[in-house]
Amino acid sequence: MTSRPAEHAGTPGSHILISDEDTLFAAALAQRLASQGHTTSIAPSFPETMAFLAASEAAGRPVDVLVCSCTLPGTDGKPPLRDILARHPSTAVIMLAPYGTIEQAVESLRLGACDYLVKPVVDAEVSQSLGRALRQRALLAENQSLRRRLDGALSLDTLTGADPRMLRVFELVRAVAPSRTTVLMTGESGTGKSLIAHAIHHHSPRRDKPFVELSCGSIPETLLESELFGYVKGAFTGAVTDKAGRFQAAQGGTLFLDEINSASPAMQLKLLRVIQERRFEPVGSTTTIEADVRIVLASNQPLEQLVAEGRFRQDLYYRINVVKIEIAPLRERPGDIPLLAARFLEKHAADLGRQLVGFTPDAMDALRRYPYPGNVRELQNIIERAAVLCRGQVIGVDDLPPALLDAAPPARFHIAASAEEPWTPMTLEDALREPERRIITRALDANAWNRQKTADQLGINRTTLYKKMKQHGLLGDSRLAG
Repeated sequence: MTSRPAEHAGTPGSHILISDEDTLFAAALAQRLASQGHTTSIAPSFPETMAFLAASEAAGRPVDVLVCSCTLPGTDGKPPLRDILARHPSTAVIMLAPYGTIEQAVESLRLGACDYLVKPVVDAEVSQSLGRALRQRALLAENQSLRRRLDGALSLDTLTGADPRMLRVFELVRAVAPSRTTVLMTGESGTGKSLIAHAIHHHSPRRDKPFVELSCGSIPETLLESELFGYVKGAFTGAVTDKAGRFQAAQGGTLFLDEINSASPAMQLKLLRVIQERRFEPVGSTTTIEADVRIVLASNQPLEQLVAEGRFRQDLYYRINVVKIEIAPLRERPGDIPLLAARFLEKHAADLGRQLVGFTPDAMDALRRYPYPGNVRELQNIIERAAVLCRGQVIGVDDLPPALLDAAPPARFHIAASAEEPWTPMTLEDALREPERRIITRALDANAWNRQKTADQLGINRTTLYKKMKQHGLLGDSRLAG
């Protein structure tokens, strides 16, 4: 195996490996490519080719393009391309076909080669083929980079939240993603239902197929059917050509229907049929299309209440309520606010090219106390505004919107640390229980024993407060209210 460095050493060229049993031909081709500024190497057999590819990657200088003979020795009669691409998928491959083996070269294209040349080759053919191979490799590298960024953005590790309810959401996403099961998400607008739907798709076997999203509330009722199922030419006035709907666009992938609560009764009936039978007809057509689609739905209103009011079909609700994911509003999980704020600040600081290192205590206290009617989406907008307006490296109160400061409720009460008390032998559990009981009791006193106000002040939900009051024997107090 002979290595031939580029003659134009100062010109950054591609790394090209020529694998051919005809060493004279390989040497001549290597010399021509080296004269164009490329680094060229020769491997006359399949084992030497695989060894060179592996060694080059280990050295941090992988082969960009492999020019490989279809009849390369050492393959035991098997097409060499299959093993090459399996072990080195980032290397673009051009196959060399001696006269009479063109069929094998064409088969190589089917297996993943980017081009093939028939011997004897001429300079113009080599240049054009090499150009196509390098463009394909650049496109592959870009796609891999985008995939890594997407993996990072949608990794379950990046979904932010420490509240037990959000941790449960992440567990459900992990559990349900590999299946085809219909998922129903509920939660107020802005809580991140779209992000969760993307994560379900991204961690499913359908991740390489389309993810199609439609907000049912943003489409007029008269257009929603054609938007979902498509239509054929002449189906209605203005239908001058066939148009595929969202179900067809999502074939093999995932269809996310947001604000399903806004769908009309007629549309609910059509959706029920599609979900049950996995088939549909475009508007104006009698041709049935199979729907290979994983369906994820979301509602920003309680569907149980809509069913009770007769505004949502009960049979559709039962059909889509297979796996239900409930996303709590941000105001009910204030412990997640610092985590989300830090994540958004890091993102926007990077986008702005600035070094922003955190928040002042007063700014963070204001962020924690705000009720966030727009939920996580509103918090992200607030942090983006603060990142743009901040003149230093730390976000202060003055960088926050005045409306946030005006709407934030009074600061939570603080219990001063008591002076050191004499040590009384006790278990750790007992030692921790008594301070918690005092904190809860004082908070109840400060709020006239109103449980909802007390829970809000302590930064916990009412259910958690109820459990702790039960643990500490506080439920029977005559002062208890609300």
